[in-house]
Amino acid sequence: MLGWALTFLVVALIAGVLGFTTVAGAAVEIAKILFVVFLVLFLVSIVMHFVRGRGAGPLP
Repeated sequence: MLGWALTFLVVALIAGVLGFTTVAGAAVEIAKILFVVFLVLFLVSIVMHFVRGRGAGPLP
C-alpha cells in the first residue's frame, strides 16, 4: 500500500515538472488517500498485535 502511495507521489512530481497540472493534482490526491489508508491499516495492525500478545510459546 505504501509502495502505491509513493508511486503516485513520484508520478505527481514528474507530471508537475512537465506541466501536466491536472494529472499531477489527481495523482497527489490518490497518493494522499492511499497513504491515509496505509496509516489506518498499520495502526490497526499494531493494536491487534498488542491485544493478542505473544502467546505462551512452545512447550519444553
